[in-house]
Amino acid sequence: SVKPSSSVQIFDPLCEVQSDKASVEITSPYDGIIKEILVKEGEIAKVGAGLCLIEATEEDDSAQGSAEVTSSTSNPELPVSKVVETPKDGLSPPVTSPPRRKHPLDPTNEGPKIGTDAHVLATPSVRHFARHSGIMDLSLLTPGSGRDGRIERADVEAYLARGTEKVEPKSTTGTPTPSGEDVRLELGRTRYAMWKSMKRSLEIPHFGYSSTLDLTALNSLLPSMNSYIPQQFNPPPAHEYPPPISPDAIWGSSPPQKSTAAPNSHYSRLTMLPLLLKALSRAMQEWPIFRSSLNPLSNPDDRPSLTVRQHSDIAVAVSTHTGLYTPVIQAVDRKSPYEIMGELRQFQSLGRQTPAGFTPKELPKRGATISVSNVGAVGKGEWAAPLLVPGGGVAIVAIGRAKWVERGNSKHLEVGVSWSADHRIVEGAEMAAFVESWRSWVEEPARLIADGR
Repeated sequence: SVKPSSSVQIFDPLCEVQSDKASVEITSPYDGIIKEILVKEGEIAKVGAGLCLIEATEEDDSAQGSAEVTSSTSNPELPVSKVVETPKDGLSPPVTSPPRRKHPLDPTNEGPKIGTDAHVLATPSVRHFARHSGIMDLSLLTPGSGRDGRIERADVEAYLARGTEKVEPKSTTGTPTPSGEDVRLELGRTRYAMWKSMKRSLEIPHFGYSSTLDLTALNSLLPSMNSYIPQQFNPPPAHEYPPPISPDAIWGSSPPQKSTAAPNSHYSRLTMLPLLLKALSRAMQEWPIFRSSLNPLSNPDDRPSLTVRQHSDIAVAVSTHTGLYTPVIQAVDRKSPYEIMGELRQFQSLGRQTPAGFTPKELPKRGATISVSNVGAVGKGEWAAPLLVPGGGVAIVAIGRAKWVERGNSKHLEVGVSWSADHRIVEGAEMAAFVESWRSWVEEPARLIADGR
């Protein structure tokens, strides 16, 4: 949204810089006007290189020249000062403008002064957001939910949502807003990204398809599978003495170190979702079109092309405090249901952090070819209408709440599944046949054992 000749204020977001390890929002060090953008969107910028030129607004004795991301005024020797007219009778005192608060990157900034919230841990953008929301003292929010008690944007939003009387919302008159008044909040970074993705989803013609899956046979396997969860995901309690008979006895007093999964991927009960994902990955191996992704066009006149992947990459929707993420389980067809469950548990652990702890490892740039939303784990709904966004693969499925139904003289556990596919790539008949392939793997789990993968 930043364009040449547009005005910016201190701490306004200029751009988002993404590296292999992090995504960082760069804010404006000054109040001023964008004169020139040096790095276009999507280009690679070297560390230390200028991003844009800003003509800074000079006020009183804090006049600043313009440079890269700090730009240069036309006449730096003649600082502009504000002239205030005083009535001739001299009864009214001169009005002076308050000094402009300096950005932490401003070379003339001498650092925070001791007092109030100067030593509260918070990023400049969070402090700016809090001040514009009427919170002048961040010590009211301590300790924060971030690392080492750092105040996060979510803490400010939660404080505002509580409608506490300590908050002083911005007001041109300076009078506090009565308690209980509506609060206007900007979308956070993650929700704003979701907003943009949903807007772009309108570019895709969707083909919807719904069906049911019989989970009775899979459900009968769960008790047995839960009895044999590998120790790397369900470590046994530590014993003071080793068991008298052990498979590791052959190693003597120096047994090899066993591989152990990360603590946030441990679990004691296997659920139905890993089995459904495993069956889905086998159906994807039978249907290469559902292992494909649309390549970006370098020229609008070029003919679109697909990349067919060797393995089944499946994204899983994870709801977090800051918004929706879709981390990817890569090569699901090569993993066991126990390994899939371990990754799902890890996704849940990372999603509970504030902000979410997902990294490029869980959110690879190329994404997945199919996305799964397990909405049945939250509500009682059986059907949904999921939306497919650009870059989200060729199809998305929402899994509803499973329930027992009468079929003849027996009960069956059934679940509704709602699909949306990119109709530019996937035909309706292909979608229906693919769901039937998935059904055969789900309702005949012996195929998974015979397949051996």
